[in-house]
Amino acid sequence: MWQTLIDDLNTSSFTVLAIALDNSDAASPYIRAAAPTYPALIDHDHHVAALYNFKNVPEAVWIGESGRIVRPAETAGAYEAFRFIDPERKAPTAEASAKKAAARDLYLNALRDWVKFGSASRYAMTADTVRSHLSRPTPEQSLAHVYFRLGCYLQLEGREAEATRYMAEASRLHPDSWAIWRQAAPKNAVGLAADQSFFDRVAALGEKRYYPAAPMEGMP
Repeated sequence: MWQTLIDDLNTSSFTVLAIALDNSDAASPYIRAAAPTYPALIDHDHHVAALYNFKNVPEAVWIGESGRIVRPAETAGAYEAFRFIDPERKAPTAEASAKKAAARDLYLNALRDWVKFGSASRYAMTADTVRSHLSRPTPEQSLAHVYFRLGCYLQLEGREAEATRYMAEASRLHPDSWAIWRQAAPKNAVGLAADQSFFDRVAALGEKRYYPAAPMEGMP
């Protein structure tokens, strides 16, 4: 959807910087297949997640031309339609699919509004509002990112048993981070962390959202 947005806006005053929280073997084929005209990077050690408090994907931060954050980390137009499956169709219900489409359209239209009106956009937050939406990482979360980076290093060194131990500790310290958990989680046949352990973990959320709604009026 980002390439479509870039092509639609057709302006040099806006770009997307896509960052995959993954290793290069897993992410590179998808990037090459998409062939984006905007920069697409791979952050194996999740430095961006630690800096901007990303907990899941897709999340985004809006940054203005001056380098100031205009909107802090929030879900980038995603909706958890996969949690509402029609048993006969074995696909998301019509209602869930409609909410997913509405969330994406609202988010993309908000971006278009910001590109057009800049700081005058109703979706652009003031510095004080941005600060009110930011949360400092707890000591446990900061330590989790340290353990995670150590686990990544051990993976690269082929020391899988040690890597798994540190990754598990990172996930225990920062249980809300799906990005951390997913990196060491079991993978399905196509290499995604979406086997039964993923769905069991999602089910354990109960009423809690997998994708917290972005603070935008009308966002499902």
